Amino acid sequence: MLKIWGRSNSINVMKVLWCCEELGLPFERVDVGGAFGFKNEPDYTRLNPNGRVPTLDDNGMILWESNVIVRYLSHRYGHGTLFPKDERSRWDAERWMDWQQTTLGPAMFPLFWQLVRTPAEKRDAAAIEASRKATADAMAILDAHLARQPYVAGGAFSMGDIPLGCNAYRWFNFAVERPAAPYLEAWHAGLKTRPGYRKFLTLPMT
Repeated sequence: MLKIWGRSNSINVMKVLWCCEELGLPFERVDVGGAFGFKNEPDYTRLNPNGRVPTLDDNGMILWESNVIVRYLSHRYGHGTLFPKDERSRWDAERWMDWQQTTLGPAMFPLFWQLVRTPAEKRDAAAIEASRKATADAMAILDAHLARQPYVAGGAFSMGDIPLGCNAYRWFNFAVERPAAPYLEAWHAGLKTRPGYRKFLTLPMT
């Protein structure tokens, strides 16, 4: 059975749990990080020297970095479904998974930090607005992409939709102004019907 270290309210852990649900994979999860601590203890940093979550153990195969874990599980247990068999779709999924980490995630992080981690009286309005605008600009790119196809990698749900879906969940739950993005909104509405989304994406994402 898979073993996953990480608190369930971490957005990066949610990616992995959602992926497991899509693949029907049983797992044992161990609370690490946040209020549970332990992530900087030697027994954990031997597995993940970054002291972050999640970490996966698949019968001795130890992996960290959430998008890599989603790729690995999709390739090993969902080849032809979550991991697209078609080369073009596969690399489209890979590209957007990287874009989530390099563009969308960093744009959104200050907004998350200010609205979720910072007490209201200490929030920086300028930082919130800058991050909101950067996130809206990034989401406009994704919206334009989804105007051409129903899912990130083409006509079917794939591993590429999971990390982006987690960020979309945050975006649509922040109390901020969001420009209209009809294709993004339709895609997100479809994600909300999936059991893994409903089961593991919960507020607050801390």
